[in-house]
Amino acid sequence: MKAFRTPKTALGDIDAEAAAGLIAAAADIALILDHDGVIRDVSVGSEELAADLAGVARWVGRRWADTVTEDSRPKAEALLADATAQRQPRWRHLNHPSTGREDVPILYAAMRARSPGPIVAFGRDLRTVSSLQRRLVDAQQSMERDYAHIRHVETRYRLLFQMASDAVLIIDCTTRKVLDSNPTARRLFAGSAEPGQVWRGTPVLTADSARSVDLLLSGVQASGRADDVRIRLAEDERDVLASASLFRDDNGAACLLRIGATAVDPGGAEAIPKFKAKLLKLLESAPDGFVVTGVDGNIITANATFLELAQLPTEDQARGQPLDRWLGRSGVDLEILTANVRHHGSVRLFTTTMRGELGEPSEVEISAVTVMNGGQPCFGFAIRDVGRRIRVTPEAEKAFPRSLEHLNEVIGRVALKDIVREATDVIERLCIEAALDLTGDNRASAAEMLGLSRQSLYVKLRRYGLGDAAPQGAD
Repeated sequence: MKAFRTPKTALGDIDAEAAAGLIAAAADIALILDHDGVIRDVSVGSEELAADLAGVARWVGRRWADTVTEDSRPKAEALLADATAQRQPRWRHLNHPSTGREDVPILYAAMRARSPGPIVAFGRDLRTVSSLQRRLVDAQQSMERDYAHIRHVETRYRLLFQMASDAVLIIDCTTRKVLDSNPTARRLFAGSAEPGQVWRGTPVLTADSARSVDLLLSGVQASGRADDVRIRLAEDERDVLASASLFRDDNGAACLLRIGATAVDPGGAEAIPKFKAKLLKLLESAPDGFVVTGVDGNIITANATFLELAQLPTEDQARGQPLDRWLGRSGVDLEILTANVRHHGSVRLFTTTMRGELGEPSEVEISAVTVMNGGQPCFGFAIRDVGRRIRVTPEAEKAFPRSLEHLNEVIGRVALKDIVREATDVIERLCIEAALDLTGDNRASAAEMLGLSRQSLYVKLRRYGLGDAAPQGAD
């Protein structure tokens, strides 16, 4: 320890009060001890520390070693012995009993300025450091537990990966390089399944099957999912199933490609169509309309209930036709539906109208979903006629009649042209509100539905105070 060079000149004559103030300011806790280690005075730097120290107000007159925990007493005695012998002070960690569950850690150094004279023990509060150390230890233990769990999971899945009877390959979606493969895949595809090699299904697969697998991988990369495809091995012409799934790998995307190593059971191949046939029969006779369309919105197939809603005699008249010929308002609803299906994967209970070939429009609810079919997405629509169930809300029932009653009251007192203008404003406002509600506040779709330009719609929104209209000049 390096002491001051000229303390008398630099500090001058300091009395006991000034020395006590310096000691109290320099330490979080300071103790004045006699040569027997009995506490003669105490200074605690903060009320929070004083509140945590158990019985600090009764320390005066007690031995210092009696105020610390049992494991800290030998260190307190050693500090007193060094101070009595006027050795160079050493800092030691002592714990005091606390009013709470945790002991209060204090870092102490003790010294005697002159002999004979009192011993001064300086203490630094280590609660913050102790809390950080405890949190660090807890975090390290938690990490160790997590690492152990991950290692066990990785071991189990690596064992499953290696022992799987199906060929399993992990392929980079961008470069089509094999990132990993199990022994079955390496035996089946030889060199083309080794990690680092570009995936090529041939010559193990037939040319058509290799193209089907490429389409499968492209479909999974584009949409995140795809149906299983049946492919054929070139050597023994066995039929096997190939499936793929997408997952994130570091900063890119990878596909897990699984190819069945055994031929598909003919009995199972017959059983699946039987179940499918039952499902298709149920959909065909379902009381709700069901339609499948391509990404272009043209109908691929439809059940009898849809044909009844559309007032068509045969499915051939619907197949290949755009769905919005019968569905929705002004060709906008189908666009909104398909956009939401592409984004979310499914839509439920979308309210719109169904226009028959011969009759009036009827209110319907639509649920839609997207699926992969041969590597290409398609849309399925379930259409339920709810014309008898849907009723105008009480607020909507009251809004327009109140306006008509108001018009009846002003007849004879207001000019006809003013009455017509007010009625027109009422109807115009209700139509705009309905269009915004149907399109989920999509201003562009609402303008198209109403046959207005977006600029005209924004002008009317500002006129009627509906929402936050776009600023002047918006397009």
